[in-house]
This record gives sequence, structure tokens and C-alpha cells, in this order.
Amino acid sequence: MKKIELQENEVLVFQGDSVTDCGCSKEDDSYLGNGYVGLIAARLLFCYPELNLRIYNKGYSGNRIYDMEARFDKDCIDLKPTTITILIGINDTWRRFDSNLISKPSEYYASYRRILDKSLEKSKAKLVLMDPFLLPDPPDRKAWREDLEERINIVRNLAKEYQAVYIPLDSLFYQASINTSYNYWCLDGVHPTLAGHSLIANAWLQNIVIKS
Repeated sequence: MKKIELQENEVLVFQGDSVTDCGCSKEDDSYLGNGYVGLIAARLLFCYPELNLRIYNKGYSGNRIYDMEARFDKDCIDLKPTTITILIGINDTWRRFDSNLISKPSEYYASYRRILDKSLEKSKAKLVLMDPFLLPDPPDRKAWREDLEERINIVRNLAKEYQAVYIPLDSLFYQASINTSYNYWCLDGVHPTLAGHSLIANAWLQNIVIKS
């Protein structure tokens, strides 16, 4: 299985929506928010001070794939990343149901592909793709599943095509929920609790290899 190889002076950029954002500062890059990015950074910075890692949280609450693509140069490429982690897609589904804003899967695919092409062309960064996830609580979230499944499949197939590290968050959240309530992991089916953010962070950290 492909792993995230980290070495000295890595620049890690996390891209996404509110699940990634989690209150991170837009003025002070050292404040990474109270979600999975902060948990990952805390572990890496504690365990590997010799690597001199730089870690950026560039998640933006409410973003769809189009928004992320529009800001990708400024919020990712310009930071000269060596590893790019992407988690995007739930708002492309959500806006269909609460605002009738349609993000066609074909457009989601095309935009995501342009982002990956630009990442490789401009930065040659290692890629980590995490699929968007959804738990069925409250019950109206069940109606979202068909739309989101198409996006999950797109991320999975792109990860294979671009030889990215792939982290199947949707499956992991469902597995974690077998012996608990759904809202133990996500308050509204979408936004993780502290336990949910720890699940994401742990899945990411289980995929790292430190290069000597």
C-alpha cells in the first residue's frame, strides 16, 4: 500500500472545506484550528522535531470543489508544498439539497482533475486524497447518499490514476459507527466530533513513513 513519505523540510498543505477548516486562522498560519489538521500537526511536531516540518491548514468552510480550485494557486501552489492532502465534496452534495445549487459529478471530476494536474505540474508534491463522508443521522442525510457516492467513486478512481495515497474516510466512519451511535462520530452526519476528527487524524498518521 502506498504511504506518505515524510522527510526533512517537508511542507504539508491541507485543503478542504469546514471539516478541514475547523476555525483555523486566516491570518496566522500557526493556528491550525481544532480539528484533524491540528491533531496531525501536534503528533508530527512532537515526534519529529528534527524534520523541521511546515504545516498549513487551508480549509475554508462552505467550499465546494469550484471554490477550492479558484483559490488553489494562492492557498496551495504558492506555499511550495511537498505533500498536499485534499478532502472536498460534501458541500457539492449538500448545496444541492439545501440551496438547489447543482454540482454535476462530471464537473466535480473535471475540476478535481485540473487541481491534481496543477499540483503535479507546479509542485510535484505527493498527493493524499481522502473521500468525503456522510453518516445517516439526522435521517434526511440518507437522501444525500446517492449523490455523494458518485463523488466518493471519483476520488477513489483519481487516487488510483494519480498514484496518490488514498484514505477511505466514508468506509472508516461507517466501520467506527457499528458499535456506537452515529452522532458519536459526527454531530450532523457531516461535521466530526472530537472523536471523529481523531479518527481522520489517526487514519492519516497510519499512512506515514519517515525517510531517513
